[in-house]
Amino acid sequence: MRTRSPWIRYAIIFAAYAIVMALYAKYTSPNTVPAAYQGTDVDPATYFTPQQLHDSETLNAARNWIFFLGGPWEWLIYLLLLVGGTGSRWWASLARRKWPLSVRFPVFVLAVNAFAFVLYLPLQIFSYAMSKSYGVTTQPVLGWLRDKLVGFAVSYITALAVAAVVFWMLSRGGRWWLKLWLISIPFTLFMMYVQPVVIDPLYNHFSRLSDPNLEKKILDMAANAGIPADRVYEVKMSGKTNAMNAYVSGIGSSLRIVLWDTTLKSLDEPEILLIMGHEMGHYVMHHLEWSAVGAVGSSLAVLWIGSKLYAWLIRRRGEAWGIRSLADPAALPAMLLLLSVLSFVSLPISNAVSRQAEASADQYGMKLIGSADGAVTMYQKMAAASLSDVNPPLLSFWFRDDHPTDMDRMIDAERFAKAHGE
Repeated sequence: MRTRSPWIRYAIIFAAYAIVMALYAKYTSPNTVPAAYQGTDVDPATYFTPQQLHDSETLNAARNWIFFLGGPWEWLIYLLLLVGGTGSRWWASLARRKWPLSVRFPVFVLAVNAFAFVLYLPLQIFSYAMSKSYGVTTQPVLGWLRDKLVGFAVSYITALAVAAVVFWMLSRGGRWWLKLWLISIPFTLFMMYVQPVVIDPLYNHFSRLSDPNLEKKILDMAANAGIPADRVYEVKMSGKTNAMNAYVSGIGSSLRIVLWDTTLKSLDEPEILLIMGHEMGHYVMHHLEWSAVGAVGSSLAVLWIGSKLYAWLIRRRGEAWGIRSLADPAALPAMLLLLSVLSFVSLPISNAVSRQAEASADQYGMKLIGSADGAVTMYQKMAAASLSDVNPPLLSFWFRDDHPTDMDRMIDAERFAKAHGE
């Protein structure tokens, strides 16, 4: 009797999962608010046009389906390299060429990353096409492809550096995961430092805020909050999206306060100052530092759990996949598979922590300004521009949302205003 191919089993499971998530995305109604808030400023029916409500329903169903499909899609890509020993054959083929390890290893990492990039690209194209068709994304195809290629280059360089250290540690045995974690601490801090000054400019153009009067007011706010900033950056995003955003990033001398130009064009001054107050709250409450601590702490947990699962996986499936040992570079797809799975299942925890920080930054911003004036209209405009779901279904909220819902943020702003007699 012939044994059923594992790919048939994987395909059946994936197809069933995709259908279930499609039904979940289609039949969980977006933008539904509790009865007590229907007809109020919180209800999107009062500030979305009928067309926007319809578009938001369709687009958010697609967004949710794409998101929940993304993780398993990536896992299938790595399994495609593992099952049948495809990845191990690539590594053996490079070994037969007698190239030095310093050449073979970067080529192999490049091949694995390029394979995953190309096979994941259809899902990204679908996401881009949906967002563009509903007017949220405005970026031309060539510009979008350029950003994807830049992202691939950055991820490859990072993956190569990390993988080289990981396999070197594995070859030395012992508690490799603990040694790797210790090395990851300065690496994490380094990446936080270079992100705003080296990596972000690869994607977007940054300049000094075009409105000097507004910049002065923002810098005065920063001084009152004890933030050592001497300029505010404006980033050109209008050629890519109609959505709005602002952020504070970097540590030490790389600290940047950044406003999207779409935010400047679409919001009035009180709304912009509230956004800036929110971002300053992250700095004052040391959320950037706590984010670094969280990244370091979570990496320890991931490395410890991942080391156990990795050893179990190679022991159980290594021979079938052509992997000879834990330190065999052919195991790179297995390592990436485990990392992807662990990252996905940990999202509800990391998102919950992030939402707490964002909610506290909202409160800080209103306290810094001394008013919630403009907060509700700001959230309304931002929600309408991105066609967001102001009150997403539970699974989407747990796995996708690292900020409080727009509905909750508007309710909190109204509570603040009421408590302060506004």
